[in-house]
This record gives sequence, C-alpha cells and structure tokens, in this order.
Amino acid sequence: MFDMLQEYNKILVAIDGSSQAEKAFKKAVEVAKRNDAVLVLAHVIDTRAYQSFSTFDGSIADNAREEAKNTLNDYKEYAEKEGLTHIKKVLEYGSPKIMIAKQIPEAEDIDLIMLGATGLNAVERIFVGSVSEYVIRQAECDVLIVRTDLTNKYTKDS
Repeated sequence: MFDMLQEYNKILVAIDGSSQAEKAFKKAVEVAKRNDAVLVLAHVIDTRAYQSFSTFDGSIADNAREEAKNTLNDYKEYAEKEGLTHIKKVLEYGSPKIMIAKQIPEAEDIDLIMLGATGLNAVERIFVGSVSEYVIRQAECDVLIVRTDLTNKYTKDS
C-alpha cells in the first residue's frame, strides 16, 4: 500500500475568456483548495495577433493588456471569495502554447496545468492547432483537461 497522498503545490490555469477556460478555472479553484496549493492564473497575449497592425498604433495592444489585467483581477477576486488565499496572476506575451506548456510552468515551478478543452473555434484550431493538444504533448508536469462544470456535468458550451 502507498501511504503517500498526491498533493499538488502549484496549479496553473490558463485564462483566455472562453467558457471552457472558465470551467477549468472554477475546477482549479476547488483543486487548489483541496491541495492547499498556490493557484497561478495566467493569460497570454498572443503577439502574433498584433503583427499585422502598424507598430505606431499601440492602442490595440494596450487595450488587450488592460482587458487581460481586468479579467485576471476578476478571476482572482472570485478565487478569494471561494476561500483561496494563495493566488498569483501572470500576464505574458508570446505564443500561448509555448508559454503555457513550457515557460510559465518552468518559471513558476508548476506541478499541475488545468485547461479548458478548447478556447478556439474550429477554423482557428485547424490553422493554429489547439493549445490544449500542444500542452498535453509538451508539458513536463501533469495536465488536466476540464470538460465538465463543477457538478461534473458536460455541457456543450456553457
């Protein structure tokens, strides 16, 4: 028999504004509470999305940054209301796939990544590839893909 209980110390959840990411976040809050773990809320601003815009117009990137900060603050507030005390917000720029699979986990010493099943629409997945698929293949820690809500019910997109 094993006496050791698996405990996660630092849980990363990627926030992208999708309903799938929100499901993953709400479950991550519960897992963090049960494990007395630090919850790392991460949002990655995809720099490739801004490459087509003029470098003189920084307002689009500024808006994205402000929106991301507000979103992270809202999620942190929710987690605190749910009784979580150890919460860290991370706002990064670059490729979401690489940041979530490699760079943030290494920098933050993450031992569990929780993700929504998908944050992109079908057409974007064909061209960009799913972030969750990439993370599953490339991450060096455990990865949990969340498909259900807090009652463990699968809903198409709620």
